[in-house]
Amino acid sequence: MSTQNNQLAFVFPGQGSQSVGMLAEMAETYPDIKNTFAQASEVLGLDLWALVNDGPAEELNQTHNTQPAMLAAGVAFWKVWCAQSDVRPGFMAGHSLGEYTALVCSGVLDFTDAIALVAARGRFMQEAVPEGVGAMAAVLGLTDEQVIQVCSEAAQGEVCAAVNFNSPGQVVIAGNSAAIDRAMLAAKAAGAKRALKLPVSVPSHCALMQPAADKLYSKMQEMQFAQPDVVLLHNVDVSVHKQADEIRQALKQQLFMPVRWVDTVKAMVDQGVATVAEIGPGKILMGLNKRIVKTADHFTVYNPDTLNKLLEHYSND
Repeated sequence: MSTQNNQLAFVFPGQGSQSVGMLAEMAETYPDIKNTFAQASEVLGLDLWALVNDGPAEELNQTHNTQPAMLAAGVAFWKVWCAQSDVRPGFMAGHSLGEYTALVCSGVLDFTDAIALVAARGRFMQEAVPEGVGAMAAVLGLTDEQVIQVCSEAAQGEVCAAVNFNSPGQVVIAGNSAAIDRAMLAAKAAGAKRALKLPVSVPSHCALMQPAADKLYSKMQEMQFAQPDVVLLHNVDVSVHKQADEIRQALKQQLFMPVRWVDTVKAMVDQGVATVAEIGPGKILMGLNKRIVKTADHFTVYNPDTLNKLLEHYSND
């Protein structure tokens, strides 16, 4: 019998954590990995496992491929965890796209529906903003308020917004390419340690995504949304939503509104979470999580060794 541990949170990474070969080691030991990808490949009509394992990276990094690949990876890790351990997290969240992984793992969305949905989400996002028109950049070393101020001054009638509040002193901005260039210069002038362009084809979580959000909302009407069986905190408002249309609205808004990651991790710890485990490729979230909350235990599960560390942590309890 599985038991829910309300001091444990699982969090799932989004785009930017993918790499070619990211699941090779896990797949050697756990058949659930390839089986999950086979299910996803059937929905998509393409060999997602071959793309993730063999590349090319340029193809994997196209958002309509990255999104189903990262979703399938996170769900595959979840299936492995459930087969290896009776412990279930009391809390879940996902960073941006990772929220869809959390929705599948908490029983809200069927996996095959979610694969079709995130592939469509990727297409809608790319259609909304032709390549080169939008950009994203990470700003390090300024306060949230300073970054918001820099964006409002750099906009000059274009879109330029703080869109991911990732950790104290790390904020991602998104908008029109020229406005982002202006904001990067202004951020450095304001004392930022660094302002780095991100290698993405789409400016997520800003107003340029409104047309994509409307299409996504229509697409979601075709799908059943159940109630989550854990406390699932949404990016857009750091709240729990149980009604189907509330969840659809939160996902719609997530496309053109900021990811409040700092608030999300703090909210979990405020509600009694003592261990935060990132489930899926990349290790990016654990780095953020450690900077957000120093008092919690932090884990990341991205290969057999790191999986065993978390399993041991709970077998000793």
